[in-house]
Amino acid sequence: MSGTETSARHAIVPCGSCGKLNRVNMDKLGSTAVCGTCKEPLQVDAPIVLTDATFDTVVAKSTVPVMVDFYADWCGPCKMMAPVFADFARRQKGRVLVAKVNTDENPGVSMRFGIRSIPTLTVMHGGREVARQVGAVPMAALEQMVGGM
Repeated sequence: MSGTETSARHAIVPCGSCGKLNRVNMDKLGSTAVCGTCKEPLQVDAPIVLTDATFDTVVAKSTVPVMVDFYADWCGPCKMMAPVFADFARRQKGRVLVAKVNTDENPGVSMRFGIRSIPTLTVMHGGREVARQVGAVPMAALEQMVGGM
């Protein structure tokens, strides 16, 4: 790898339209990032949806921290947390990739990470978990989880 490749801050973002994974330079988000396949805009300022099929690739190949909300649609505290998490994604655009995993629809990754209570928030960096918080938390707690990265 050259020096520019190792210092680049990028994230792997699934396209909301066609599902293809795209590499996005997080330092150049002033312009709209578009999917390389279908040319639709990529969402980098809101939580992206990860699945059992996309989780490992997105987490392992993103050089920025990835905060993941493990949730379920029926979960009251998860519903309370959703607007806070969406606001966090807007505030952290370009710095942290913000993602969510529906535990009911993606039992593989949920089981692998031992998710027993929801919401569970994790921060992944360098392909591994570096922080975890269980339960609905305020914005300050989310910011603290990624503060030193």
